[in-house]
Amino acid sequence: MKAARAAKGLTQQELADRVGVTRQTVVAIEKGDYNPTVRLCVDICRALGVTLNELFWPGEDER
Repeated sequence: MKAARAAKGLTQQELADRVGVTRQTVVAIEKGDYNPTVRLCVDICRALGVTLNELFWPGEDER
């Protein structure tokens, strides 16, 4: 998620504002310390212009 966010030129705070969470939530998701709800996953994907598969289920070569 961090790479997709950076590719869009967004800060953690900007992404958080777009999806209605705190910056700390974005940090926790990026670090793998928090599993977002499906609704939040969809909102993040929309904000970043990527699909759920692209963001949360990368191909074997991307893991």
